[in-house]
Amino acid sequence: MAEDTNESAAPGLSRRGLLGLAGATLGAGMLGAGAGIALDRTVLATAGAGSGSAAVYAFHGDHQAGITTAAQDRLHFAAFDTAPDLDRAGLIELLKDWTVAAARMTQGESAGAAGPASGPLDAPPDDTGEALDLPPAGLTLTFGFGPTLFRTGDGVDRFGLASRRPAALVELPHFPGDALVESLTGGDLCVQACSDDPQVAVHAIRNLSRIAFGRASIRWSQLGFGRTSATTRAQVTPRNLFGFKDGTANIKAEDTTVVRDQVWAAESDGAAWMGGGSYLVARKIRMVIETWDRQQLGEQQRIIGRDKGEGAPLSGGTEFTEPNFLAVAPDGGTKIDPDSHVRLAHPSTNNGAQLLRRGYNFVDGNDELGRLNAGLFFIAFQRDPRKQFIPIQQRLARSDAMNEYLKHVGSAIFAVPPGARPGSYLGAGLFA
Repeated sequence: MAEDTNESAAPGLSRRGLLGLAGATLGAGMLGAGAGIALDRTVLATAGAGSGSAAVYAFHGDHQAGITTAAQDRLHFAAFDTAPDLDRAGLIELLKDWTVAAARMTQGESAGAAGPASGPLDAPPDDTGEALDLPPAGLTLTFGFGPTLFRTGDGVDRFGLASRRPAALVELPHFPGDALVESLTGGDLCVQACSDDPQVAVHAIRNLSRIAFGRASIRWSQLGFGRTSATTRAQVTPRNLFGFKDGTANIKAEDTTVVRDQVWAAESDGAAWMGGGSYLVARKIRMVIETWDRQQLGEQQRIIGRDKGEGAPLSGGTEFTEPNFLAVAPDGGTKIDPDSHVRLAHPSTNNGAQLLRRGYNFVDGNDELGRLNAGLFFIAFQRDPRKQFIPIQQRLARSDAMNEYLKHVGSAIFAVPPGARPGSYLGAGLFA
């Protein structure tokens, strides 16, 4: 991809990035307050892609890792706001510094060249050290740009990027039933850290936040466990906190034609710099666990449209049998309720639109009434949210029988640029 020679990648952390290390202690404190404690990628060394702590995924490539990569078991997701005084050059410098650190950490190296225990004694370490004795654990780091990076809510083009904003990077509408919390929405930048070891994922976000000190700070973040989707055929379909298999019909990395058509943005879509990228929608969905747990099994299965054990559609068959939405029940209705989640989310109900989901369960303790604050941190990648997530969610929000047990409290959308080339940096095409 073309890029301005004045904005080429630096071989290591920038001077400002190094100065930012002095804020390590403060940065870590901010992170704690905010978070609480692919087959298209080359697997460099692994005991099975995404299958444990030995997995290592290439950082550089045509696409960013962490999209079609075999979904790992743990997540630390963070949305960042850029500092008010950050300019275009400073933003580029931050992306370069993040690229250097991310490329190192995904290969099992420390965030900086000196490491947590080998640098000068009179300076802060260039890595916080909590992953010092841990393997890479399949770490992937996926970066995205929010709408406010291109133009603020007040209409200010801070970085001279407004004309480069992709048409597909739209503000998400307010969906019926949304109960969004402002502090859980939006962000100029995002980083999705996925790993099979939670400490490795937390370490990555902590160090990226440390490196960004003075240039960007965490707006909100989310820890996740127990992936709720399979992204390769080798993975068993996981279960969500309602106890049902989740993501049976998810796009798989092996579905190369579907991935090309439904996941990857193309240069011909209107923003050439996004060719090979994707669009990430994140939604924090709280589940009304206590009410659901008191519902009859038959009603739970009617709401979902699948049986709870096998995960088969109620029209019959096994988990991966295609649902028959016209199959007649003994009472004269259809075996799969018209308002079931399976029917309303199915491609046949949404003009063929599909999503590549990479969501995670979350439990954030209890609320003030003693109820479990838990649910699904929904993540979906797609080629165009206007044609995929938005119409699908509008249909679900209007009619899904599951809405009685869900509360959408967080929401964000990001443009995920293509992968970085060796010697370049993430998002370089945006500034070319």
